[in-house]
Amino acid sequence: MKTATDGQSEALLRQGAAIEAAPPEAADPEVALPSEGHPADNLLREDRLPHIWCPECGLGIALKAYLRALEQVAPEMPLDKQVCVSGIGCTGRIAGYVNLDSYHTTHGRAIPFATGLKLGNPELSVTVFTGDGDLLTIGGNHFVHAARRNFDINVFLVNNFTYGMTGGQFGGTTPQGAVSSTTPYGNVEDPMNVPALAEALGVPYVARWTTLHVRQLARSLEQALRTPGFTLVEIISPCPPGFGRANEYRTGTEMMKAFRDVCRVDPEADLRTVGLPMRPGDPIVCGDFICRPRPSYLQRYAEQMRNAGVHEAAAEAAASASGEGVSPGYSRRLESAP
Repeated sequence: MKTATDGQSEALLRQGAAIEAAPPEAADPEVALPSEGHPADNLLREDRLPHIWCPECGLGIALKAYLRALEQVAPEMPLDKQVCVSGIGCTGRIAGYVNLDSYHTTHGRAIPFATGLKLGNPELSVTVFTGDGDLLTIGGNHFVHAARRNFDINVFLVNNFTYGMTGGQFGGTTPQGAVSSTTPYGNVEDPMNVPALAEALGVPYVARWTTLHVRQLARSLEQALRTPGFTLVEIISPCPPGFGRANEYRTGTEMMKAFRDVCRVDPEADLRTVGLPMRPGDPIVCGDFICRPRPSYLQRYAEQMRNAGVHEAAAEAAASASGEGVSPGYSRRLESAP
């Protein structure tokens, strides 16, 4: 470990004493201590902190990226219109830490809750923040059908290849051969290739980053929040006790170093080839893979209501949520309807 020499220590002490003695306007802004509070205080529930996550877990980084994205979209999507939904698991705690309207739901059922919220109040921006076991193993059927419908929710998936909170069992994204509490001799199953599955279901926005790619991740979450329809951002994250220690990544730092060494950014990648074996040296392909807007569920629903000549208020609500206005033709049909 590098340490300061005695001379350096004395200089630092003198510098600190000078800053303390100087009036506020004379203090060097480069070295002045920050004022009380934190820039993200208004976005977090302080009474729920400190968090329960393990040392070297990547969830704090994922949460920070989400907060940055919320700040960026706030002028168009105010915080009182943002909702965070999660299921059970370590990632599920995020819904309780963010200072938003939030729902901590039952295991594997975050998407059905989110669907009901969006249908009940289409003006909300609804985000599901969830882990791989909750979303893709227990809740896989809900993920598949919400994605194929292009339902208007954002899904931020933290993939750490394990059921972290419930005992380190293997799940739908656990790599083949990986050791877990329920596969002590290695997992015999092939894992899901999440971006390829999303592409097959027609998801209009698909991205993957690791918790090492902090700025890229924050920008992708922001883009997802701005994109109509179903969006998916996969966040590859360390879980030292649940996955890493049994699979050659004894610490979160080792796994972050592996991210640095093997990650390859390729937004044009063939998504059939971007599965994650997670063997030492195997590449992790990252990027904003898909951005192909198509009509969302609520946009199609609004058009159907226009064509059917249903109640104007319902049509306006759906059209507003889909970014459209009620057409003059629809208003004329309402006037002429019996």
